Amino acid sequence: MTKEISYSSAGVDIEAADAAIEGFKGDAQATYQNGVLSGIGGFAGLFHLGEATPDMTDPVLVSGTDGVGTKLLVAQKTHNHRGIGQDLVAMCVNDILCVGARPLFFLDYFAAGGLAGVPLKEVVQSIAKACADVSCALLGGETAEMPGLYAKGDYDLAGFCVGAVDRKKIIDGQKVQAGDVVIGLASSGLHSNGFSLARKVLLEHAAMDLQAPYHPSDDQNLGEALLRPTHLYVQNILDLFANDVDLHSLAHITGGGLPGNIARNVPDTFDIHIDPTSWSEPAIFGVIREKGPVNEEEMRKTFNLGIGFTVIVPRQEADKCHAILSKQNIQAWTIGEVTNGSGQVIFGD
Repeated sequence: MTKEISYSSAGVDIEAADAAIEGFKGDAQATYQNGVLSGIGGFAGLFHLGEATPDMTDPVLVSGTDGVGTKLLVAQKTHNHRGIGQDLVAMCVNDILCVGARPLFFLDYFAAGGLAGVPLKEVVQSIAKACADVSCALLGGETAEMPGLYAKGDYDLAGFCVGAVDRKKIIDGQKVQAGDVVIGLASSGLHSNGFSLARKVLLEHAAMDLQAPYHPSDDQNLGEALLRPTHLYVQNILDLFANDVDLHSLAHITGGGLPGNIARNVPDTFDIHIDPTSWSEPAIFGVIREKGPVNEEEMRKTFNLGIGFTVIVPRQEADKCHAILSKQNIQAWTIGEVTNGSGQVIFGD
């Protein structure tokens, strides 16, 4: 008698997926807040905008989506996925923050060849923790099993965030003027950008060991340094709003580095002058630069080089801004200024 073929024998185990979702449903529910009407398990997540934004007179929805990129390959090599969920959340919520939005809810997409041997629960729990840290509800997601498309043990992630900002408080860069200063907030490391180049230099070209020390100034090994989670800037920036700092422009420094991001929210009638000696650069960037070698222009357009987020404020607001950020235990430096120009980012080497 011919043996019947089932969906599970083809590589998709619906029962295992359902059980996994039940296993982390409590983590998602712990992130729920005002506005959540339904969450994980249904066809769609329901969220009431009015209940979540009683402080806004004219709330505008703001959306963002992103992934973690090839940082996942480092996580897989080191079997360390603890911070990957925070990376995913941070890449999305930090982006919508740039127009002044606070996050309301988050959706995740987890894709793999099969659930055996992939850290689904660990990753989703990391996502839920990061959502809780920024008061954002993990409203739902998708777990996709695609045998034949992904190799055994491989997985990929995408995240989707929706937030809101009062229309009158949208940050669109139109208040930027010559004489404004740029304040840079420290990154935790590479965050989630530039990993294809970092892996090429450090793991392929230099054949460095992920489990070994990589620099005398850092007590973490190379793998740990590369996997430092992307910083969540939500509370840092919302505290500036709460203290009535006159914010003219905000930028999340991701792929493209300072040159590719800082001017995205600034009219092209201005130039931004950056002093690259004004902040402390994490050691990992110097190692990449040396082991390549990688020239400075390539480093600047690929990595954040120690600045993960920037704010542009009037010069007279700079001291107030620094005082607020210092209370949050995040390093920040005045790294540049705005002049009349033509939309250029100029490094004063």
